[in-house]
Amino acid sequence: MAKDVIVVIGAGGIGIAIARRQGLGKTVLLADVSEKNLQAAAEDMKAASYCVETQIVDVSSRASVRVLADKAASFGNVMQVINTAGLSPNMASPSKVLEVDLYGSAVVFEEFERVIAPGGAGLVISSMAGHMMRQLPEDQEHALAYLPADELLALPFLQDIPNSLVGYMVAKRANHLRVQAAAMTWGAKGARVNAISPGIIMTPLAQHELNSDIGDGYRAMIAASPSRRMAPPEEIAGAAAYLLGPDAGFITGSDLLIDGGVIAAMRAGNLPVPA
Repeated sequence: MAKDVIVVIGAGGIGIAIARRQGLGKTVLLADVSEKNLQAAAEDMKAASYCVETQIVDVSSRASVRVLADKAASFGNVMQVINTAGLSPNMASPSKVLEVDLYGSAVVFEEFERVIAPGGAGLVISSMAGHMMRQLPEDQEHALAYLPADELLALPFLQDIPNSLVGYMVAKRANHLRVQAAAMTWGAKGARVNAISPGIIMTPLAQHELNSDIGDGYRAMIAASPSRRMAPPEEIAGAAAYLLGPDAGFITGSDLLIDGGVIAAMRAGNLPVPA
């Protein structure tokens, strides 16, 4: 008898923490753009007795995501899809950040809507950065929410993004808007979809940022936040377990901010809000 399938896109710290939390007794289809990272993560999970399959995926390619979705469906009922793939502002150009964090997330929603099983749930790991910017003009927000994914990158207002940080914030704002839109179409299939917006999580990616030219900004956010700390990936995995599980059956189209209070500190004037 085929096991239920969960798909985790992104074999980084948050992705693996969620895969371990959610994957017991299920087939875990683990996907990443890096074959090296993917195989290392899969071997660790297999050594701990998880049933793991793997697939290289580039979320900025619809064809690649479609192959992943079809492979997931071939194993059984696709019950959970968790997309943790993303590029930080310090890792890529504005256009590449938009390709992965905006377009890639939209494509994952569209392709997995085809195969998600009734009673299933989707989750995108967004970012507190989506809460840092003011609301965009209504027509721009509507376009980010509802345009077919393949039309998003041609939007006129995305052609003059000044830097990767602005591109990142716009992409994460779009994640929240796409979740609201996808809640309607996924709901027609009996499935739910939500987002989590983490703050600074203790992962190799966060360490990369802390060691970079923008590291002082990260440390200032930690110091100004009410919690005054970073969080381990397991705290995000715990929230994901709730949103993906039956106790959250009335929650869809929502975004859960888990940032230790960084955005609260910005609203209180204790941190500068990015221009």
